[in-house]
Amino acid sequence: MSEHPVVVVHPPQEEGGRRVTVHGESIGVAMNLLDVVEFLRRAGLEFDENEASVSPLVEWRGGGPSYWGPEPRRP
Repeated sequence: MSEHPVVVVHPPQEEGGRRVTVHGESIGVAMNLLDVVEFLRRAGLEFDENEASVSPLVEWRGGGPSYWGPEPRRP
């Protein structure tokens, strides 16, 4: 199996969530790590939460698996 990222979890969007792509094709907007795992399952890739967090096949852009959106703005 290739060690190049197949899955990209893109930086958090302004409105929240992170776009997920597999081989360059958008498969959804995840709001948390469990969403990423479910999207990958639907795409035929079996990862659990721990595997998705550290696998070399998943590239986390703009923050790791614990970062899901911009910090709330202070008034």
